[in-house]
Amino acid sequence: MPLFPLRFRFARLLLLSVPMAVLVACGGGGDGGSGVGFLPNSGTGTTPPVATTPPTAPPDAPDDGDALRNAPWVEGVFRAASLYKDRCAAPRTGTGYDGKPFADKAGRTVDENNWLRAWTNDTYLWYDEVPDLDPALYATSDYFDLLKTHRATPSGARKDLFHFAYATDRWEGLLHGGTSVDYGAKWAFFADRPPRDLLVAYVEPGSPAAVPDAGLRRGDRVLKINGIDFVNDNTVAGIEILNAGLAPAAPGTRTLFTVRDVVSGIEREVALTAAAVTSMPVQNVKVLPNAGRKVGYLQFNDHIGTAELPLKTAFEQLRAAQPTELVVDLRYNGGGYLDMASQLAFMVAGEAKTRDKAFESLRYNNKHTERDPVFGEPLLPTPFWATTLGFLAPIDPPQPLPSLDLRRVYVLTGPDTCSASEAFINGLRGIDIDVVQIGGTTCGKPYGFYPQDNCGTTYFSVQFQSVNAKGFGDYPDGLAPTCAIPDDFGHALGDPAEARLAAALSHQVTGVCPAVPGGRLAKSAASGPDAPLLRKPEGLRNRILRSR
Repeated sequence: MPLFPLRFRFARLLLLSVPMAVLVACGGGGDGGSGVGFLPNSGTGTTPPVATTPPTAPPDAPDDGDALRNAPWVEGVFRAASLYKDRCAAPRTGTGYDGKPFADKAGRTVDENNWLRAWTNDTYLWYDEVPDLDPALYATSDYFDLLKTHRATPSGARKDLFHFAYATDRWEGLLHGGTSVDYGAKWAFFADRPPRDLLVAYVEPGSPAAVPDAGLRRGDRVLKINGIDFVNDNTVAGIEILNAGLAPAAPGTRTLFTVRDVVSGIEREVALTAAAVTSMPVQNVKVLPNAGRKVGYLQFNDHIGTAELPLKTAFEQLRAAQPTELVVDLRYNGGGYLDMASQLAFMVAGEAKTRDKAFESLRYNNKHTERDPVFGEPLLPTPFWATTLGFLAPIDPPQPLPSLDLRRVYVLTGPDTCSASEAFINGLRGIDIDVVQIGGTTCGKPYGFYPQDNCGTTYFSVQFQSVNAKGFGDYPDGLAPTCAIPDDFGHALGDPAEARLAAALSHQVTGVCPAVPGGRLAKSAASGPDAPLLRKPEGLRNRILRSR
């Protein structure tokens, strides 16, 4: 279990099982909801399916004779979730992430489903829009998929695109260390069906994908995987090979990629061996000259625990250089700790502008108007945190954070900018900091949740909406950019010639949006939560709340 009781604000991602890629044949279906899908969901149904026969389930485990727990389902009648918590069809043994024994007890699939049903009815933001279906008729993963609203936003998009689950051990590895088994390449999909189009967005330093001469770099285009035509192959066997190559199952898996080199345009082969890769969430910290101005820049990829001290160090480095402008590159940041977004906002704005101000407040369903539904804590606003908080381990005493005391900040965004990253933008705008947004529309995730482990699976179900100090939080279709600029895969991130950074530098001087650049590697995607480019694990696209 985590070091802190966690409360999550949810961003867009999906992980019910673990494969990192889900390629489908042209015309194929599937919602991709059980993997960290490299390809977007295709299901758009609004009416949940109804099971006609119960799935095969393990034999009933002996129970404690609790008649209430074993009472049959009655539509509209709900019992406390605690009655069913940790009663598992396949109880775990041993200890969790925190070294404590698992709480699992012998139970049945219907117990796990009844816990999901009760927990959803009590805490889900749109609980009164959820169909009440007999928990005895479904496998647990299928049942969870149905426990959400099927209504739409004003634009016609599905209201709840943020419903997913994760294997608990994998979730805890991502949360605490940003560690996953892969090559260290972050993939950007522009077409997920033939003819497919997949580019490298960036690589993690020190990972297999970053090995000199053999590794990948931003803008390289994937042509083949283990000899299979990535662009055009539409066979079941071929797609299985492509998926296995994109989502290695275990460290040591060796995969041969054929790519078109972004610099030379020549095809080359790259052999990569999967490893347990730990992400470096803060990269490319630098100061750039710009028409007599000093411009700070940093690439911030994930609001995870390992980012707290690197962010502090980055702002100490920037503060020493005394920049007059700042560019925060959040185009691939799907979210994470909300408190870290608050820290980042403080380091931009400073103490005078944030004193006694709310960074963000949470609104739950109408059953929970005074206290949160999980920890029972009073509903107090999240402040602008001015000190370290110790996300991975206590920092005693807390260390003061540096700040740049800026009235304006430039933020580079796109459809992968989600959740806590959107909260950073919205929170600063709530105290009248001028946030100039360059790039694409964000994913649209003003919602959050408390991740809940039960029987080895951690479930993510929307529990609240967040608003800034002005009471604004209504952006389910994303935050639109000040200047719409396509992503530029022909230049490295942090290069002043890269289109989005160049546009920010230009706007600082002229105050107007520059002309939209073209070129072979200028890429854009439809805005909104249906169009993420990167297929990061869903667990890295969330708002995470710590217990106070």
